[in-house]
Amino acid sequence: MSLRSILAEFPEGYFEVIFEGRRYRAGKAGFAGGRSLKFEATELGGTDHVSLNLYRLEDGRELLKPCEMPAEKVERFIRSMRLVAAD
Repeated sequence: MSLRSILAEFPEGYFEVIFEGRRYRAGKAGFAGGRSLKFEATELGGTDHVSLNLYRLEDGRELLKPCEMPAEKVERFIRSMRLVAAD
């Protein structure tokens, strides 16, 4: 499953997720008519942070741009997080 299709299951705006037993405040926003997506998550009561931009290229491929962290960390987080609550 693509990262875009996983993130499509989460609401726009702010919500809480669980990753590896820890709660995070997350936010998702779409731009450019859905061709660009911004996602951020910050651990509640902790120091972990995940941030990315995801672009849909003209040929349909995804381009992941993690913000100052390894792509592997971002992908593991997105594929493993579970929705807790949405605002």
